[in-house]
Amino acid sequence: MYKVDETLLASWHTFNSQSPGGKIKSYLVHAKTLRDSPPPRTHTFKQFFQLAKLRKLGLSDNEIHTIPSEIANLMQLVELDVSRNDILGIPESISNCKALQVADFSGNPLTKLPESFTELRNLTCLSINDISLQVLPENIGNLTNLVSLELRENILQFLPESLSQLHKLEELDLGNNELYSLPNSIGHLVSLKDLWLDGNHLTEIPAELDNIKSLLCLDVSENKLEKLPEEMGGLVSLTDLLVSQNNIDSLPESIGKLRKLSILKVDQNQLAYLPESIGNCESLTELVLTENQLQSLPRSIGKLKRLFHLNCDRNQLLSLPKEIGGCSSLNVFCVRENRLTRIPSELSQATELHVLDVSGNRLTHLPLSLTTLQLKALWLSENQSQPLLTFQTDQDPKSGEKVLTCVLLPQQPSDDKGSDNLARCGGMESLVNDIANETWDNNAVNRTSVIHFVDGDDVDDDDDPGTLLRRATPHPDQLKSMKRAAENLRNDMNAAKGLDSNKNEVNNAADSVTTSV
Repeated sequence: MYKVDETLLASWHTFNSQSPGGKIKSYLVHAKTLRDSPPPRTHTFKQFFQLAKLRKLGLSDNEIHTIPSEIANLMQLVELDVSRNDILGIPESISNCKALQVADFSGNPLTKLPESFTELRNLTCLSINDISLQVLPENIGNLTNLVSLELRENILQFLPESLSQLHKLEELDLGNNELYSLPNSIGHLVSLKDLWLDGNHLTEIPAELDNIKSLLCLDVSENKLEKLPEEMGGLVSLTDLLVSQNNIDSLPESIGKLRKLSILKVDQNQLAYLPESIGNCESLTELVLTENQLQSLPRSIGKLKRLFHLNCDRNQLLSLPKEIGGCSSLNVFCVRENRLTRIPSELSQATELHVLDVSGNRLTHLPLSLTTLQLKALWLSENQSQPLLTFQTDQDPKSGEKVLTCVLLPQQPSDDKGSDNLARCGGMESLVNDIANETWDNNAVNRTSVIHFVDGDDVDDDDDPGTLLRRATPHPDQLKSMKRAAENLRNDMNAAKGLDSNKNEVNNAADSVTTSV
């Protein structure tokens, strides 16, 4: 059943037998699984539990299926780690280990704890993560010395009322369970500092939670919360508030009372606005608002002098308050995929800003004042100041059916001949002529152009110099070769002009000689 290093075990047994009364006062036993060991003997494994003076026993990551009832012999055992095995049950006799303070049964296929387990009154740290635990013992509150209780990744659906008797409890991890509600008595855990409730089915948080004045970290992300109680403002020691992936549409005004709050994550909710009181969270260093429905930020956000990281990606922001420049410690600012048309010049007052991401907005320009910043990364891609060309309904003259068209249609088909098609592209010919035209000047930029739609038969009849003829659009594959053809034509024209100029000089010189003669 067990493959244990028998040589190592024999040495412990020998040392124990040579010591009068087995005086092993403090020794940590680690049993390793040995795949190539000889066929094991059950009594050999049980010899572990004859070490009456043993204080620490570590048997994690083996293939242990059963903890023998002889564990009752370890009456001085202080630490027990049997995590990540195949243990199906804990014997009732474990209650004899009265000195046990730290126990880890995580990662075993347990479904419950023995009734006698709550007699281990000296337990301070208990880890029973990922053991398929369905219920906690009703009298779990008898473990009054518990400081840390880890119950993550189980299938708990409710908590017993006696849990509120754990007045020394500082850490409670209930993440990734099946909890639909919390008892109001959870507010009696007055020493609690860290509370993890993420990955459950909670629809509300009891208002009584505000009685826990010592709470530092609260994680209720990945639940079904629609709001936070106004009483949240009573958690005056709170530094981390994580409410990501819920259905929250607003934060309570009392959020401003959390003067020690450092990290606030409200991403993937339905926030339509932030309360003005957010500016009173003077210790805030990280604010994550990604994937909400915010159209604006409150002006009070400029009061957050310690804010280091602000992420507002994938919202509906139409503008930013000029007070954003008051965030003097801001280092990373992300507003990707919003509807911003401008960035306030006051942002340059945030002199510590190093990373700015404004991709996916509708910006037409950036303020010149941003050049005063020592930016290390700037993302500007996918900014479209105007919508794409709109299609218009038209009628196909051949088939008579209704179609969609725009100024860029029809598209010139691809042709390997490249520059041979240049003559058919009137728009490109016009461009070449404009480049070669010596009368071109800067005033021509302001001219009024009219796009005139004509049939193929009427092309040669339209001589209006103020009209830009609509021609078939060249295929993108041809644009490079057409550009090169245009540049070559321009160079040839310039060269020809140079020859004409030299020819004129020669003629003038010849005339001069003839005259003098």
